Amino acid sequence: MTVTYTARVANARFCGFSKLLLAWKGSIYKVLYKEFLAFFAMYTAISITYRFFLENDQKRYFEKLSIYCNHYASLIPMSFVLGFYVTLIVNRWWNQYTSIPLPDRIMCTLSGGVQGGDEHGRLLRRTLMRYASLSALLILRSVSTAVFKRFPTMDHVVEAGFMTREERKKFESLHSPYNKYWIPCVWFTNLAAGARCEGRIKDDNTYKLLLEELNDFRGKCSMLFHYDMISIPLVYTQVVTLAVYSFFLVCLIGRQFLDPSQGYPGHDLDLYVPIFTLLQFFFYAGWLKVAEQLINPFGEDDDDFETNWLIDRNFQVSMMAVDEMYGDLPKMERDRYWNDSNPRPPYTAATLFVLRKPSFQGSTFDMAIPKEDMHFQPLEEIAENFEESVTRNHNLALFNRLLGSAPSPTGFMGGALRRTSAQLQRLTRVSSDPSFSDAEDEEEKSVGRNAGTAGSMPSGLGLDTTQSTICSCGGLISTCPPLSSVEFNKQVERDGKDEEKDEKIMEKESLVPKIPPHTVQASAGRSPPLALGRIKSQLCSSSATNRSVPDFFSFQPISDPAKVMTPKPQLTNSKAEAVSLLTVPTLEVSIFSENSERKQMLADSQWLPSNGQTQCQCVGLGSEVTGSGSKVKE
Repeated sequence: MTVTYTARVANARFCGFSKLLLAWKGSIYKVLYKEFLAFFAMYTAISITYRFFLENDQKRYFEKLSIYCNHYASLIPMSFVLGFYVTLIVNRWWNQYTSIPLPDRIMCTLSGGVQGGDEHGRLLRRTLMRYASLSALLILRSVSTAVFKRFPTMDHVVEAGFMTREERKKFESLHSPYNKYWIPCVWFTNLAAGARCEGRIKDDNTYKLLLEELNDFRGKCSMLFHYDMISIPLVYTQVVTLAVYSFFLVCLIGRQFLDPSQGYPGHDLDLYVPIFTLLQFFFYAGWLKVAEQLINPFGEDDDDFETNWLIDRNFQVSMMAVDEMYGDLPKMERDRYWNDSNPRPPYTAATLFVLRKPSFQGSTFDMAIPKEDMHFQPLEEIAENFEESVTRNHNLALFNRLLGSAPSPTGFMGGALRRTSAQLQRLTRVSSDPSFSDAEDEEEKSVGRNAGTAGSMPSGLGLDTTQSTICSCGGLISTCPPLSSVEFNKQVERDGKDEEKDEKIMEKESLVPKIPPHTVQASAGRSPPLALGRIKSQLCSSSATNRSVPDFFSFQPISDPAKVMTPKPQLTNSKAEAVSLLTVPTLEVSIFSENSERKQMLADSQWLPSNGQTQCQCVGLGSEVTGSGSKVKE
């Protein structure tokens, strides 16, 4: 029977395992002592031969051979090979134990599912349970030497009461070249189907549960059969065995004590008995013996599974459960804690110390937090921190907003390209001569409407929509009035050579405020400056070709921002011109250096006064905004 020492090591104490070293049954001494004595005898014989029977020349040659063997013996990977092999053996050993079929689940299902207190009902339950036990006996008889010695023939199985003579005849009449352990399981299913037809099994759910338990039982029998048939590959076992045996055969020569007078390195002492070599043999050879004992736990070793005991236990318990215990219930009574809402079973004097231990509430129950860290933070500060985290991924935020504002990747982008190209041509074609007629204006509007029908934006971005844009680099563009209060006027087109002259003329115009190319600000004398964080906008021109999917990252920036967008005075007899901003500018916004500057800019970015100032509305990138412009009167 398996050696059990669990109670002896229930509590850890000083040298707790030392008590187990003197046990003999199931010990390493009992398994290894023969190999150990053989190794020591061969070592002693070689040592005596070297010391007393060899001549001087032969001794010198043996010494060189001993040094050579000792040097190259370390090349054999003993720990590596043995470690993997024993780990595989132990896992296989435990899996085989969990595959042993146990009748406990089937007997509970039979006791509660097959009804009938009469003799036929009792016979039905006992026969079903006997068929399950017979199937387990047949498979254990096929894999275990101990069980086969107990039941060497089918006559012994019939004599033991697991099978009747009629059942044996039926069993032997079914000819099959394979193991027939599954035949009792088929008898079980046929008998259960008959019980269902007779009404002994009340419903299909119980019948289904009974067959599922039988299939699980039969599956474990099949796993035992396959574990017995499919062994660990023979080559692996041979490699491990050869590695261990060859290592210690080399050690018989390489670990000999040589003559100290010859001055060989590491051979200053002559102890006669190789203590550490014997310990090494004890550990490595013992490791191999562990694998040898566990590779087939259905044998007759001290630590093999006690299969005959399992057969006796399973058969006796299962028959009692389905026969004597069927319908046998004790009388129901009120328990002693019937009126106690907090029942506490008593403790003995040996276990009284358990009451002194507090109940476990959780690993963070006693965690201490400073009071200043326990206050909730205002939501404004949380939102501000969220804005700061968003600025770290400004490129991704801009791209996501661009994708989010495009309902159609084909129609909208195609219309956007055409409208953007027309708008840039109109803005750069402005001249001082007011001959830019209304007909041209109407033509451009019609082109924009016809081209951008598929890509129109929802009505939520209309003329009177007011938006607030948070710059992805830390700057804040404040909320402004609608774009309908701003007009972008035409300006005279200049050549590249007269650029400086044009700038001087623009500074002299009273109605047109100059917009520097790198800074957007309001007039200093009338209102606080609009803090935009030194925005540099590069308006990109699109290609003239009609493409369904534009390439936003191949636009070339316009060298002169003054030619792109410049406000002009309102013409008295001209209509308000619709402006469509579709080009996505590349914004380079400098980061606020100090918190004070940021707060000042946040304060300045509120509503701007409308006294003689040109007001604008900042919208999200990628959205379409159209509106009529007019000069704000003082």
